[in-house]
Parts: sequence; structure tokens; C-alpha cells
Amino acid sequence: MRPKGLLVTIDGPAGAGKSTIARLLAQKLGYLYLDTGAMYRAVALAAKRRGISPEDEEALTRLCRELDLKLVPRGDGLAVMLDGEDVSEEIRTPEIDRLSSMVAKVPGVRECLKERQRALGEAGGVVAEGRDMGSHVFPDADLKFFLTASPEVRAKRREQDLRRKGYSVSYEKVLQEILERDRRDQEREVAPLVVPEGAILIDTSSLTTEEVLKRLLEEVERRLSSVS
Repeated sequence: MRPKGLLVTIDGPAGAGKSTIARLLAQKLGYLYLDTGAMYRAVALAAKRRGISPEDEEALTRLCRELDLKLVPRGDGLAVMLDGEDVSEEIRTPEIDRLSSMVAKVPGVRECLKERQRALGEAGGVVAEGRDMGSHVFPDADLKFFLTASPEVRAKRREQDLRRKGYSVSYEKVLQEILERDRRDQEREVAPLVVPEGAILIDTSSLTTEEVLKRLLEEVERRLSSVS
């Protein structure tokens, strides 16, 4: 057992329900919720504000290493602080979503954020969510999950989420973006999206949030029982 508890990773493609489940699981366990996607989004937002092209790998890497970026736990999950400003909502726009997937391909940015993520997670008591947590950042995690769903289901969820936030989007466009995001994630040279070795695979297509959370909690309890 690590000093602060288990290190749990939750990976999967865009729209599989990772963020919601990771946040709820962390709350149930009293663990830190490590939203690594938010970290890439924050870098993308900072790059946009400073006029840095998503193609300029050297400038993006330098930016990442200089950024004052903090993830601060709060009652409903996590606040993302960028240079002292809460950007939790601003990083969730469709534009930043697209930019972040481009930023995430930059090896220097991935290495920079991996160092920050490992510093936060190695002591345990963490639920780390992303696309390469169990495969690349924390290959020695105590418990690994990989959540997935059909592209059509993930696109529908994303469309509904954006509409709730006031964005006018079409299902067809969201589906196209989901498929393109999948392609970029799977084909990138550094830490591509894969099912981590030893991960428990869960297809959430026909499951409710409560059902998925229950399954994960059962696996956590099983793991805790085996080390107690």
C-alpha cells in the first residue's frame, strides 16, 4: 500500500465517461482527482492567449515548463488554476478541446506534464484520469481501468453536454470530431491511446453512471481487501 492509499488510473477515448466516473470515484474514496486532460487543456488555453501556434513544438514545450498550473480540489471536483486564475470553465469549450488534442501530440509537452502528474500521484490516494495514465504515466498503478463506448454513443453524450452548456452543435459534426480525435490519439508517436497492460476493460455504452461507478468500487474494494 502506498502512503496515501491506492493509485487508480482510468483511461479511455473521448466521451467514454472517464471524467465523471473518476471524479465520483475520487469523492467516494476521499482521494485526489487528477484530471490530466484539464492540464493539456490549460496548456492549450495558455498557448491561444499568447499567440503560440499548436505546430510550434519548441515554444509549446517552453510554455509548459514555465506555466503556473495548479489543480485545486474543491467540493464539486477540481478547480484548474492558470497563473492564479480559475479557468475551469474556459478550458471546456469546443475550440480548446480541438487545440488540446493538437498540443497533446507534442513530445515535450507530454514529458513536461508527465513529470507534474507523477509528482502528484506516486504517493497514492489518487484517481488519475486521462488517455495514457495506466500505459505511460503510471504503468505501476495499483488498479487500472479502461472505459470505452461506441463512437456513436460518445458523440451523443458529447453533443448533449455541449448543448447543456449553451453551444449549438450538430451530432454529425461532433461524431466527426470524435472519430478524428480517436485517430490522433491512437496514431500519435508518444504514448498513443492503448488499453494498458492489466487494465479492466469496461464498455459503458449501455451502462448508467451509477452502474459504472458500482463496478469500479467493487474492484477497488477487492483490491483493498487483498492488501489489508
